[in-house]
Amino acid sequence: MRFAENMTFSNLFQPSYEEVVEGFELKGGWHKKFFKNKNPIVLELACGKGEYTVGLARKYPDRNFIGVDIKGARMWRGLKTAQEEGLKNVAFIRTRINLIEYFFGKNEVSEIWITFPDPHPREFKARKRLTSPFFLNRYARFLKSEGVIHLKTDNILFFEYTQDVIRDFGHELLCAEYDIYGSGFNGDAVEIQTFYEQKWLEHGTRIKYLEFRLGH
Repeated sequence: MRFAENMTFSNLFQPSYEEVVEGFELKGGWHKKFFKNKNPIVLELACGKGEYTVGLARKYPDRNFIGVDIKGARMWRGLKTAQEEGLKNVAFIRTRINLIEYFFGKNEVSEIWITFPDPHPREFKARKRLTSPFFLNRYARFLKSEGVIHLKTDNILFFEYTQDVIRDFGHELLCAEYDIYGSGFNGDAVEIQTFYEQKWLEHGTRIKYLEFRLGH
């Protein structure tokens, strides 16, 4: 049912692999062709139900938000909420994130949120982590030079791995919090919670947060 309803949403894009690599229609043209404005574009990668995409869109009507994930059934919730609330500054892309650079042109994106992605704890899968050099190099192709990347995770190993990548590859660390709810931290990272984050908090899990810029 959800997959069928997803097909009716005008702000959902789920192109085939061939359509992506041959030239996605909105690459470099999101402002003009879809959002019809010049407002900054913010991505939520591994968006799940799209809590940040929708929550930030409510808070910042002068910005555009795009959630990206491969699981359409989860994404349905964000799509449905955006439609019910008439949020015109929201879109979703159903795709694998290792194809993300095919969807955006140079300097087209102003900010990235990575919210509780799979930490891929086994070392031989480190390349699959969304803050690995493999992925950060892809983001650099479309993220503005002053653009900020936000990471929220419950996983300490993934959190510290990302700090190591930031240091070793000359990126700029702006903020590192081991426990955002216990440190008095203020901002969007504590104002919006995902479905799974709420469950982890109920079990006393500390939520970690990083904010950084890519070195150029």
